[in-house]
Amino acid sequence: MQRSTPANARDRLRIAIQKSGRLSEPALALLAAAGLSWQESRDKQFYYGESLPIDLLLVRDDDIPGLIADGVCDFGMVGRNVLAEQGIERENAGKPPAFAELRGLGFGRCKLMFGIPDDWDWNPQAQLPGKRIATSYPALLGRWLGERGIDASVVLMSGSVELAPRLGQAELVCDLVSSGGTLAANRLKPVEVLLDSEAVLAGPSEPFFDVRAGIADLLIRRLDGVMKIRDSKLLMLQAPRAAVPQLLQLLPDAEPPTLTALDGGQDVAMQALCHGAMTWQRLEDLKRAGARGLMVVPVERMLA
Repeated sequence: MQRSTPANARDRLRIAIQKSGRLSEPALALLAAAGLSWQESRDKQFYYGESLPIDLLLVRDDDIPGLIADGVCDFGMVGRNVLAEQGIERENAGKPPAFAELRGLGFGRCKLMFGIPDDWDWNPQAQLPGKRIATSYPALLGRWLGERGIDASVVLMSGSVELAPRLGQAELVCDLVSSGGTLAANRLKPVEVLLDSEAVLAGPSEPFFDVRAGIADLLIRRLDGVMKIRDSKLLMLQAPRAAVPQLLQLLPDAEPPTLTALDGGQDVAMQALCHGAMTWQRLEDLKRAGARGLMVVPVERMLA
């Protein structure tokens, strides 16, 4: 007997991304690098996929996990902090998991950290009981406190969390930190990390049951390829054959190199795909190890 097609089956994939903010442009750039192109709607909130059956919905960052949970969107590009916070909220409410992190995307990096007054020494077990902690992430903070048996008050704030101690609303904060400049401007210092965050690709907890499965596999494969070569460079050099082992020790992030013997066989030409930053310091170290004629070539695309 043929199984009926579920009512929410679709033949196109829908991805939610941040409408505006620091994750919006990098998300669009990553998807474009994976070969996606779109036709924008007049309100620029819906992009119809032209190159692939993949559409974009531009929404608020905080709405993305819920849209995945409700089946409105299939994937989302969202901060790990937002995804984790709402995941704990669902768990606390007794709801089943509805979304999961599939990939870190390597942009929008920040840390959820405690910020304490400059004149404090950090001793959470002794200092935090009875204190007020201002945060926009009460679920993540509450779990951290609960795991350590610390009884502190969580003060929910939706913005300008770092002002809370100066306004007398809290003694310390738990907030996202990028450079630490905002904390320093408010006479606070970052101490302990609760969560390392970045933009992530989120999807449903259950696999797709229709043609979206194949489209999703294609998209993830392309995204993996783009991210793999994002910092990748093709390194080309010449060196004495005897220097090759030492050179490879300086290239721990390199794929197995291609070696070609030069005239006489004592020297080789080497090509190696390196996945880390090829800094001037690395090039100087390679030169001291015997390399010459070093050339670094950007990699545009790679398909395994």
